[in-house]
Order: sequence, then C-alpha cells, then structure tokens
Amino acid sequence: MADDLSAVGRFLYEAGTLKQTRRTGWWMAGVRDPESVAEHSWRTALIATIIAKLEGADPAQAAYLAVWHDTQESRTGDVNHLGRKYAPAGDPQHVTADQTAGMPELLASAVRELVAEYEAKETPEAVCARDADKLECLLQGIEYKAQGYENAQRWIDNSRGRLTTGTAKRLADELLAQGSSTGCTQLSERARSSPDSEGGRRTAPSLAVALRPRSATGQDVPDGVATQLTPRSSGPKRRASSVGTGRFTLAGVRRRGPAPKLGSRDTGVGMRASRFELLL
Repeated sequence: MADDLSAVGRFLYEAGTLKQTRRTGWWMAGVRDPESVAEHSWRTALIATIIAKLEGADPAQAAYLAVWHDTQESRTGDVNHLGRKYAPAGDPQHVTADQTAGMPELLASAVRELVAEYEAKETPEAVCARDADKLECLLQGIEYKAQGYENAQRWIDNSRGRLTTGTAKRLADELLAQGSSTGCTQLSERARSSPDSEGGRRTAPSLAVALRPRSATGQDVPDGVATQLTPRSSGPKRRASSVGTGRFTLAGVRRRGPAPKLGSRDTGVGMRASRFELLL
C-alpha cells in the first residue's frame, strides 16, 4: 500500500541504534568512549547550514544531506580507514536501497536521491555537507586533544587538509586559533559581568525571600513582622510532620497520605510497616 508506514517505523527504530554506534576511528587515537554516529551527524548538519549559507548554497538542502549521510552505518557500523583496508564498508547507495525497501515510493526515492547526491560530490550543497563532515571531525579532534588525547592531532591535520570551501577553511583556522574552551570561558565571563551578578557570582532569590508573606495590598511584610506570621490557607489546618520522620510540609501544601493497608495480618505480606520494620 502507498500509505503503509510499517517499513518507515522499522527504519526509525533501526536509526536509533546510531545513538550507540561509536565512531571507531577515535579508538585509534586512544579515546576510550568516543562520540556516537548520531552525535557526529547532528553537529555535521548544524555546520552544513553555516557553510552553505556563507557559500551562497541552500542551507536546508545541505543540512538534509548531512542528516542522512551516515544513516547506512546502522547496518554496516562505522568502519574506520584502517578497517576498510581489510573489510570495505558497503556501498552507501546499495545499503540505502535496502533500508528504504517497502517504504512509500515518494519517500524512498527522495532518500535514495539524497544519498546519491551526497556521494556524487557535485552540487554546491553536497560539497558544503561533505566539508561539514570533515570540519566536525576537526572540531571533535580539538576537543579530544584538550582532554589529553594528543594523538587526536592527526585527525585535526587530516581534516583540515581535506576541506575545499573557503568558508570551511576559514572556520577551521578560527576554531584552531580559539581552542576548545574559548566559547564556554566567554560565556562564564559574561555571566560574571552581568548586572544581576554579585561578587562574580550570579545570584538567585533565597528561599526566605521567595516564601516571604505579603500583605493584603501585595507589599512584602517587614522581616521582623514576617517571622510572627503564618501564611493563611483556604483549607483546613494541616500539621507539619515531626522531625523524626525526616519530612516537613508548608502551610497550604497537601502531604501525601499513608499507604493503604493491603494483605493479611496473618502473613504480613503487603502490610504497611512502621518506620523501623522491613516489608516482608
């Protein structure tokens, strides 16, 4: 049937395995728990939109290509360059044809065309998407090197040398000049210098201020008076639990009631025990 989505559903479950599929090349750099293919693809798609926009290409199409560019690895796994010498990875277009079999033809043909465009390396969007793939690898290498994986420098150098667009090359040089901690450091500096920070630390209202009673006119009650007041509740008075239970309640807040008594006193199974007894 043209509207049968069972094959699409199966593919979506299959695509979820990319969240656990490791980028195995990083193992060669000594990274014990490298990024997943899904993580790599997400940032690749983001970078593709940036490169394409600055290069005058279609950023939506570039991102579209980038999102699908590694989906075949849900079946082949991520085969690094050394592994391909002994066990070549499957042809992406052939794998995609198998993955889309049974899908509505409108969708299946669109996906096949996407993968074919990416592999052909001819359209401006494909060139931008492929540069995004390499630039994401370079960026990840910078981050791994900052974590102490010095061997990641090889991936940084190789990725930089394979870029083709002027935007990707300039962006790579900018990333190398900044270093991996620059962005987070600048965000922290802005937070410390913001008007609502105090002594270099962003402040938040204390619990005492947040719970301070207000008068009928909406004004805060002075501290000296506030300590003598108890917030009113529209419902019946509720007593706070004793300190020994390790719990407390605020006025007007409903406390969970005791668990219902189930089972039999003869067996003890399902009985509600006291604080110092075990449930059998």
